[in-house]
Amino acid sequence: MTALTLSTAAAPGLRADAIVIGVAKGSGPKAAGPVVAPGAEAVDKAYDGRLAGVLETLGASGAEGEVTKLPAPAGFKAPLVVAVGLGAAPEKDAEYDGEALRKAAGVAARALAGSKKAAFALPLGDAGDVGAVAEGVLLGAYSFDAYKDNGKNASAKKNGKAPLAEAALLGGKPRDKEHKAALERATAVVEELNRARDLVNTPPNDLTPESFAAIATAAGKEHGIKVQVLDEKALTKGGYGGILGVGSGSAAGPRLVKLSYTHSEADKHLALVGKGITYDSGGISLKPAGHNETMKCDMSGAAAVFAAVVAAARLGLEVNITGWLALAENMPSGSAVRPGDVLRMYSGKTVEVLNTDAEGRLVLADALWAASQEKPDAIVDVATLTGAMVLALGNRTFGVMANDDAFRSAIVEAAEEVGEPSWPMPLPEHLRKGMDSPTADIANMGERMGGGLVAGLFLREFVGEGITWAHLDIAGPAFNEGSPFGYTPKGGTGSAVRTLVRLAELTAAGDLG
Repeated sequence: MTALTLSTAAAPGLRADAIVIGVAKGSGPKAAGPVVAPGAEAVDKAYDGRLAGVLETLGASGAEGEVTKLPAPAGFKAPLVVAVGLGAAPEKDAEYDGEALRKAAGVAARALAGSKKAAFALPLGDAGDVGAVAEGVLLGAYSFDAYKDNGKNASAKKNGKAPLAEAALLGGKPRDKEHKAALERATAVVEELNRARDLVNTPPNDLTPESFAAIATAAGKEHGIKVQVLDEKALTKGGYGGILGVGSGSAAGPRLVKLSYTHSEADKHLALVGKGITYDSGGISLKPAGHNETMKCDMSGAAAVFAAVVAAARLGLEVNITGWLALAENMPSGSAVRPGDVLRMYSGKTVEVLNTDAEGRLVLADALWAASQEKPDAIVDVATLTGAMVLALGNRTFGVMANDDAFRSAIVEAAEEVGEPSWPMPLPEHLRKGMDSPTADIANMGERMGGGLVAGLFLREFVGEGITWAHLDIAGPAFNEGSPFGYTPKGGTGSAVRTLVRLAELTAAGDLG
């Protein structure tokens, strides 16, 4: 991963392949062109204060995601200046938004693939800005190439170029405790987020429930997290009918992984539950052509939970966190669960399976009930659960449902704070009736319209009484099938990891109820 340093060096004398500066969109009749952002004063001075005009001549406007490259001025040791768009300039005396800095740093890091070192002269008003730029660099420089070049290439490559090797954050103070802490936090969180991306991008023939459990076990040993793995035998003995039913059609058996991070001074307990379908064919209710190719991403929720727990451990957060990874592969075979079958869940409830492609809620139901038995202060589940949520919110926003409005609002606010778009969604009581079954306690399908909300209502049935709970449906933003944008790569995105870590921090601080 890209090495990060804080530097008080002046841009002209710094040896690097490029100097990254920010440029914003001006507003008003007197400032319609691009505006050079704070942090680039030395660069602008070297252009005799005419850098904005030079950039405008080159076609730069300061729009978000825009990259303009130009030769560095005389006297600079770096040969190149990279101007990256920040979007609209803030009003007078206002600071640049952290997400704008994060995105700009990510775009620049990706544009500088193949470079050994870059100096980022972006606005750094406080430690929060240091963290945002650091996160953006590390997120934008991500590359997944484990299966290219026959695996012989030790350093990851992107378009034939290795990711940016080193980034110096100019204006960062190496001896400032807050700046150092922001850099260390960004490194820990993004390293684990990028590990989640790796897991999502790993082909399903290599990432099975068993191998995922082994990865979690190894990480637990490294970071002092207790890990318990329930295999088929233990799941059968325990009566985990949902996880067993979904995994019954695959040669790769299911697993339920419990990760327990504890802090000696913690008095709050947060439980995180992740859907971990390592490949989803739809089962007997087979997905149509064109919908199978990216279904390795159906374990993104479990990857996010895993990454968040490890990140919390690395940060030493004063909160107890239990992560539950409900892992199974959903395949059609002679032993697969059929539409019309009835499963007895871990909670004792029976579920009539009307559609085997509505399998995520079945594995989550068992894990939610298991998490509830420990009476945590709150449970948050994360899942690529429904196409209906993608239809409702698009490919970049996840939905948030909860049995407590205040808790739902807190999660949406936390997501906004870290730069992950989300939207509060309701749990309409009238949709519950559609899941009534003449055969079992409940069916795994209900009304077609509002399908994402129906799935949330189903999950609510398996949350212990009196426990605050929220459901994050990340089906849209978990996997980017389009071109990279901002700090988001093509493929696995690591959606919800930063939100979960922020929730853990808020819980530790006593600011989440």
